[in-house]
Amino acid sequence: MLLALATQKDWNIHQMDVKSAFLNGYLEEEIFVEQLEGFIVQGMEEKVYLLKKALYGLKQAPRAWKVCDQTLVVSLYVDDLLVTGSSMEQINNFKKEMKDVFEMTNLGRMTFFLGMEVQQKQNEIFICQQKYAKEILKKFKMEECNPSATPVNQSEKFCKEDGSTKADERLYRTIIGCLMYLTTTRLDIMNVVSLLSRYMHCASEIHFQAAKRIVRYVKGTIDYGLRFCQVKNFTLHGYSDSAWAGCVDDMRSTSGYCFSFILLFFSWCSKKQEVIAQSTAETEYVAAVAAVNQALWIRKLMADLFMEQK
Repeated sequence: MLLALATQKDWNIHQMDVKSAFLNGYLEEEIFVEQLEGFIVQGMEEKVYLLKKALYGLKQAPRAWKVCDQTLVVSLYVDDLLVTGSSMEQINNFKKEMKDVFEMTNLGRMTFFLGMEVQQKQNEIFICQQKYAKEILKKFKMEECNPSATPVNQSEKFCKEDGSTKADERLYRTIIGCLMYLTTTRLDIMNVVSLLSRYMHCASEIHFQAAKRIVRYVKGTIDYGLRFCQVKNFTLHGYSDSAWAGCVDDMRSTSGYCFSFILLFFSWCSKKQEVIAQSTAETEYVAAVAAVNQALWIRKLMADLFMEQK
């Protein structure tokens, strides 16, 4: 969403990395830790330490260190910062002030972020995971495989007991985990990856071959990604859909939604519903509720950025 906004406003996005970010935060709760191996005080082995500041590994650590600036948009993911705004002078001043307080690395204009490759041009931003996709092909020795035209055979129904031999669960979980991270920019594989992730602990050869088909599809679409550009009518649109009783094992339905600013898609989801719907109408209702929840959150965030959406 931030990329779509920056493109529309023709803003540059810069990146910074905080060195030892988790060690900067003061804790509000009382947290005790055992003495570390190699640093145990003789005669007081039963005693523990009371932490004054955060440590890596604590669930409190990511929340104990924050940054905000009234004149810029700062997106913070743990210790990685994206900084954007209408004035390069403000961006540079912000980076200087941050470096005066914290040990930080100035990475300049964003080109690579959390596994995403970012190409910033005037009035356009393109993001993809081409490098990561190539690593997946190499990891599973599928660099020379024949590409597939589609990620899944739409007539195929998956189930736990399909009569085929059991697959290597460790290998299956690895390949599905890699593909799940690829859905960060590849909404075209979101649905089938979501379906196959339901069989992590009971994977069969049919499931495994379906997962390999997705990889073969990625091989043929390795340069796919998301392109953000300026549009005349920058308005929020949301779409909701569902598949009734699509899961053979428990008859649960699947919800799906996606959000865009006209053609600039930035949020999507495909997820099995938690309740068993008694009708297609109930299935659509449950899916619509999930979409509305997301829409409300997006609208609140846009309002915080002074771009209120109806």
